[in-house]
Amino acid sequence: MIGPRLDGMVALVTGGAGGIGTAIVEVLGAYGARVVSADLGHEEGESTDRVHCDVGDPLQLRAVVERVVQDYGALDAVVHSAGITRDAVLWKLSDEDWGAVMRVNLDAAFQLLKASAPHLRRSPRGAAVLISSINGERGKLGQANYSASKAGLIGLARSAARELGRDGARVNVVAPGLIGTPMTQALPQEHQERAIAETVLGRPGTPQDVAAAVLFLCSDLARHVTGQVLRVDGGQLMA
Repeated sequence: MIGPRLDGMVALVTGGAGGIGTAIVEVLGAYGARVVSADLGHEEGESTDRVHCDVGDPLQLRAVVERVVQDYGALDAVVHSAGITRDAVLWKLSDEDWGAVMRVNLDAAFQLLKASAPHLRRSPRGAAVLISSINGERGKLGQANYSASKAGLIGLARSAARELGRDGARVNVVAPGLIGTPMTQALPQEHQERAIAETVLGRPGTPQDVAAAVLFLCSDLARHVTGQVLRVDGGQLMA
């Protein structure tokens, strides 16, 4: 029977200490993968599978990739879930806040793919998933930096899919809508209610909903799926 088993797969997840990232780490692990989480929120030397890393620092990120390959002998899947916001309208958005969001959300994805590409190309089931947002497709008031970074992930993924596909490695995007995480729950109540009203299903998603999409895209169930954007938004963008 075909199922989303990841037995023997070695996976690296950035932002694994966040709400969505934690769910991704747990779900991939539950289905058989050996998962390494890289996050600024992890303590130095916490464990072999929880690595302290500022993903906005290319040297640190490349070192984590090298460490995973050295420790486990392979790297079959990478998931870029790390992301930050620094919201402001354009005329109030500082250069520092623009750069910080781009560095973590988009630049780190490029560095992750660049460092892991040789290993994904060698793997018989190489897969990469970038966590974008529906706001990367539609834009969002006060989120020029965030929306631009998330839109950039889509172009990056599709280009990488064309380049890595020749070796059988796949690259896809998951674009969540409103997901119940500490970051979104800190939004003003009226903003949350407006986002829920936009959905067809009438409710926010959960981190596990996003993790399930990542599981699918990393598994053999998606072995002929690449360069795609899978929305996990309850029909929010459709509406």
